[in-house]
Amino acid sequence: MDTAEVRLWWLPVGAGGHLVVRTSRWWELWRALRERRRPRPLFHAALEVTARGSRYAIEMTPAWGQGTGPRGVVATGPVGLRSLGRLRLFRYEVRCWPNGVIPDLAFAPEPALVFNLDAAGAEALLARVPQVPLKVWGAKVPGGDMWNSNSLVSWLLQTSGFDAAALQPPQGGRAPGWLAGIDAARPQSPPAEAGQRP
Repeated sequence: MDTAEVRLWWLPVGAGGHLVVRTSRWWELWRALRERRRPRPLFHAALEVTARGSRYAIEMTPAWGQGTGPRGVVATGPVGLRSLGRLRLFRYEVRCWPNGVIPDLAFAPEPALVFNLDAAGAEALLARVPQVPLKVWGAKVPGGDMWNSNSLVSWLLQTSGFDAAALQPPQGGRAPGWLAGIDAARPQSPPAEAGQRP
């Protein structure tokens, strides 16, 4: 039986000096104050899937600032408000990129978590990437969590038979959006929302 490998990377939000680190830091300070706890480091999740000799990079990022070269975009969705999604500044990209690059892997505080599955399971995971619900990035979903890049990764893991709820980012950190993806993977979740799928 052919085997495949799924690697889960936890990357610090804003690694590499991206602008998002400032807004995320203020957001986490505000959340910590509301929840009467200490601020914790925030993490963004990404996946690498290796199957039948090929490697794929999977993640969800803002569409702006990404250049014009190929990067494996398989779907796009709105950021903030659905009506704003017509503008590139308010869209995100879902990527499944053969031999693709995940920026900032050098900043990962720990090696990737590795999961094994058979090649057919890996191919099914890859086929599901364009089928992720294209909810509004930043909007709260049933259960109270927000939809974002972490939701894609937890949704893919959960729909592949892994217990995503048992996974935690390193350093006592938080991964906002993680629970939203798990909730969306449950059978009673509403169907995927309309979006743009190449």
